[in-house]
Amino acid sequence: MLELSFGLLFFLKSSKNSKGMKRHVYARVTVNGTRREFSTKQLWYIHRWNQNSGRASDNKEDARTLNNFLDLITAKVYQAKKKPAGTG
Repeated sequence: MLELSFGLLFFLKSSKNSKGMKRHVYARVTVNGTRREFSTKQLWYIHRWNQNSGRASDNKEDARTLNNFLDLITAKVYQAKKKPAGTG
């Protein structure tokens, strides 16, 4: 069955005991209104995050590294989306 809608976004999510300026980077995949979230196991600064683009906002090396990592996850999600159901 083909999905009617598909979405992927990255966002920062705080844990119950987080007090610092870093948050965990999560991905949310939405298919036909059903959403699933998973952690990328990366931490990032809230003041260096662009909420609109869902990416690190600086042009520094660590921000480029994180954005490249998020691009890799994006590619893997879209690759899994193309795979026929039930093929592992």
